[in-house]
Amino acid sequence: MGEVIGIVFVSLVLPLIVILHYVTKWKATRSFSSEDEKMLEDLWDSAQRMESRINTLETILDDQVPDWRKKT
Repeated sequence: MGEVIGIVFVSLVLPLIVILHYVTKWKATRSFSSEDEKMLEDLWDSAQRMESRINTLETILDDQVPDWRKKT
């Protein structure tokens, strides 16, 4: 009787426990960590500053070299 319980445990219960364990781990890693969120926020801020600088440069070029867009 003990052998049957052991076989059932090893063939059904143990694989289910292992699968559920890794599914839980996988779901936990799908979300951003606080470090990832901080890095993403920093990248967003850098992109915003870069866009502002590009717009400023384009405005300066529009004033000083009106046909610069046609030359590219």
